[in-house]
Amino acid sequence: MLTNEILEEIYQIREAHAKAFNYDVAAMFADWRKRQTESGKCSVTLPAKKSNKSLEPTGQK
Repeated sequence: MLTNEILEEIYQIREAHAKAFNYDVAAMFADWRKRQTESGKCSVTLPAKKSNKSLEPTGQK
């Protein structure tokens, strides 16, 4: 089976981060947001997407 060294490293980093926060997703996201703010890099926040009416059922058969 082929292994991807880059993906393996990402998996290890992700696992270490989750373990550091006892797998508490809310705490992990709080940390990511804190890091993003502290980085000083510009980030973009997009508005929520509206539902796509073309994908909703029309009631026709």
